[in-house]
Amino acid sequence: MDSQVYGALNLIFFFLVFPAAINVNALPSQNSKSNSTQINSNSVLVALLDSHYTELSELVEKALLLQTLEQAVSNHNITIFAPNNEALERQMDPEFKRFLLEPRNLKSLQNLLLYHIIPSRVGSNEWPGKDVAHHKTLCVDESDNHLPLTRGNSGEKMVGGLARVVRPDDVIRPDGLIHGIERLLVPRSVQENFNRRRSLSSISAVLPEGAPVVDPRTHRLKKPASPSPAGAPPALPVYDAMAPGPSLAPAPAPGPGGARRHFDGESQVKDFIQTLLHYGGYNELADILVNLTSLATEMGKLVSEGYVLTVLAPNDEAMAKLTTDQLSDPGAPEQIMYYHLIPEYQTEESMYNSVRRFGKVRYDTLRLPHKMVAEEADGSVKFGQGEESAYLFDPDIYTDGRISVQGIDGVLFPVEDTAEAPSSKAAPTTARKLVSKQRRGKLMEMGCKIAGALGHSC
Repeated sequence: MDSQVYGALNLIFFFLVFPAAINVNALPSQNSKSNSTQINSNSVLVALLDSHYTELSELVEKALLLQTLEQAVSNHNITIFAPNNEALERQMDPEFKRFLLEPRNLKSLQNLLLYHIIPSRVGSNEWPGKDVAHHKTLCVDESDNHLPLTRGNSGEKMVGGLARVVRPDDVIRPDGLIHGIERLLVPRSVQENFNRRRSLSSISAVLPEGAPVVDPRTHRLKKPASPSPAGAPPALPVYDAMAPGPSLAPAPAPGPGGARRHFDGESQVKDFIQTLLHYGGYNELADILVNLTSLATEMGKLVSEGYVLTVLAPNDEAMAKLTTDQLSDPGAPEQIMYYHLIPEYQTEESMYNSVRRFGKVRYDTLRLPHKMVAEEADGSVKFGQGEESAYLFDPDIYTDGRISVQGIDGVLFPVEDTAEAPSSKAAPTTARKLVSKQRRGKLMEMGCKIAGALGHSC
């Protein structure tokens, strides 16, 4: 009797102290469904993410389809028709790719990818012969939700009547397989949505036109200027197209949307600055162009309008020799850089040939009215005169036909006129008064000589 009471007390104590043990034992029946959707390492989805179809797997992750595909794999086998990377990276229209990657078009991206998956296993052996086999895809939003599998004239396997299977049975797993195809399959709903968005964007992207200009003399409308052909040189000189600087106030440059904007100057300037950073030894110059001044933006606008530039780039060792006084004055960094910008496209070969042929060559700079003097020295090109000179140190760091960057080993300054005018406070010099001796005529002198010979005074 005592043993039965003692056993009953132990049972009650166990239920009071360990209630979680009972709940844990009751969970398997509730979570059996969730455990069934777990994907093992041998799944076709894991093989897709780890395969050479990197562009397709990246789109699947961006479309947030992993959970949907896991549920599909848990219910039945699937067959994936995977376009190769070249079809998704190079052959796809860039505008269509931007449309798919926009967040508002997530549904179109999902439908596009689900259109390449059928919820059945179709291997090379199950491929139809002369007949056409229509298989339903996972794209349930598509009205024509059937993908035809056929064979071409030469017996090759075709998907959707357009894409040829180039790698049949490329990946085989117990829950599905992957066939490699040569192009992307676009369902009709996605194509119609893309065409609708593109037409709306083209309508909203119409640029407004300016008001007509009336000639005040004839009171008639002025005829618009004929558009210049692509790649034509700009009509304005480079000095008139420059933005007003510390000592310059020329006319403003044509607008960024002008008729002559045939070049992407901003990208070209960004490329040459990145080239300077990767080349090494020109970080100070890149910092001045981007952070301390707005010269990078100004150079991009000039190149976009058709102008060409040659940059004489001082290296970091030369820039470190600049004193604080030389950089502290307002506009001093801009003035230093303007003197190192030549409004011509020159390479190391062209400059060296010029100085070899003509001796000294004077190049215009963007710092008016100063010019850059170049001459041949020690088998290279030397810029400047006297002690303030620099040699061509790293030739052709960057050359793209519009911008040329030549590395030099010194910072150049224009030669100022050292001859100063006399001060007004200095005592004026007194001019000496020269009194000329009066000269007589030749006839009078001859008469005096004869009179003197006779003993008479003249």
